[in-house]
Amino acid sequence: MHASHAAPRGPTPLQPVVEAVEAANQLDGPASVVADLARGALSSPALKGLLRGDWLGHALHPVLSDVVVGTLLSTSLLDVLGGDDDRRARHRLILTALAAATPTALTGVSDWSEEESSDDGIRRVGIAHAVANSSALGLYGASMATGRRRAVALRLCGAMALGTAAYLGGHLSFVKGAGVETDAHSLATP
Repeated sequence: MHASHAAPRGPTPLQPVVEAVEAANQLDGPASVVADLARGALSSPALKGLLRGDWLGHALHPVLSDVVVGTLLSTSLLDVLGGDDDRRARHRLILTALAAATPTALTGVSDWSEEESSDDGIRRVGIAHAVANSSALGLYGASMATGRRRAVALRLCGAMALGTAAYLGGHLSFVKGAGVETDAHSLATP
């Protein structure tokens, strides 16, 4: 499945950060532990197919991640636009994201654990992606238990962590080719 196919583009402002993550061999130990646990817990072929999205015809992780990202960013939009004075809508959105986070994480770790051993960059960026997502969820979740100003600050930090995680996820897919079916055209044609 892995096929690195970076499009020829100029350097991006975040490229040095991603290169530093890809070079951070300190991440290998924790990443290997997580990958081994995931491969053990998710080893059933039926479960792997379910989590991979075989039944859907394409990867399931991006579909689920849109739910988490969309609901959390909608919470932050309410901070900017207003209209939720009692914060009930914000809390419902955060709770929706927290509920969607578990299946999203399972699909992501399942996909990542299949490829992390083939590429140090995938291993390291994948674990950093997971940490950034977990940080975002923690910050948004913590915002529910505090006063208004602190809650907005926590959600702002959460949005930054979420953006970092999304950038790293995009790097995994579009630069490293993780989770990308290299023969997708042949699978789509009868």
